[in-house]
Amino acid sequence: MTDRPTTVLREHGVQVTAQRLAVLRTVTAHPHVTADQVIVLARGEIGAISKQAVYDALAVLVDRGILRRIQPVGSPARYEDRVADNHHHLVCRSCGQVVDVDCAVGEAPCLDPVQSNGFVVDEAEVVYWGICPACQTDVAPPVR
Repeated sequence: MTDRPTTVLREHGVQVTAQRLAVLRTVTAHPHVTADQVIVLARGEIGAISKQAVYDALAVLVDRGILRRIQPVGSPARYEDRVADNHHHLVCRSCGQVVDVDCAVGEAPCLDPVQSNGFVVDEAEVVYWGICPACQTDVAPPVR
């Protein structure tokens, strides 16, 4: 078993606790997981963990740059550990599945807006919406 989660927490100056380790391992194993899903999965790993402990751990891990929080419109907040790049997401309109998508062309072209209005842009959030392959078989063709 790797000690990577412990090392990650220490490298970011975060106190290592069983709760934080369980939350970090859960998000790493299940990218785009919701807080409610983290609660269930972390309890499966370590037994008792309160909702508040999960929310507190998520907040600390996001604040320290260990996790990223995304919230597509109409969806609860989701968490992932892919934080070192400017990637985007595909969201299924039917089932809500979320998957990572690299920038469309070259290096983060979306970081150069047509007009920045004096802002120094350091991140862009792009969400692509559609129907995932699994749901495509369940969707009736459009009426013509």
